[in-house]
Amino acid sequence: MWKQGLIYAMQDPTCQVYKDDTVVAMKDKYPKARFHWLVLPWEPIPSIKAVRRDHLNLLKHMNDVGEKLVQESLDSKALKFRLGYHAIPSMSHLHLHVISQDFDSPSLKTKKHWNSFNTDYFLESQDKYQKQNADAGNERKTVSAIYT
Repeated sequence: MWKQGLIYAMQDPTCQVYKDDTVVAMKDKYPKARFHWLVLPWEPIPSIKAVRRDHLNLLKHMNDVGEKLVQESLDSKALKFRLGYHAIPSMSHLHLHVISQDFDSPSLKTKKHWNSFNTDYFLESQDKYQKQNADAGNERKTVSAIYT
């Protein structure tokens, strides 16, 4: 049930900081930095490995929403932000992390937490949809095949 937590949280209007017909954005329940949001598609996609070529517009829209959250944050000029996906997510349902690079949070408790945002385990959002777009000629490949 815990792995499904995002699916339930994204339905809760009190958790939502942005919503449209395609995605919802919310604050991470256990933020690893001062600013840490998640952008999730309404479409039930289990993880980045399940993304296909026809999800290209969705990935770009998720990134655009993440960039909008950054621009609207009070410290967008003072802090650096990264947008990306975990290669092996702990939660079910595709979600884009939008996270400030200060890593100032009581929820950042372990080396695993730090590594999940500061190693190759963190897959940059722009890289994902740009690589997906570059491979647009091969409709059979999934994102996981392209990026592994």
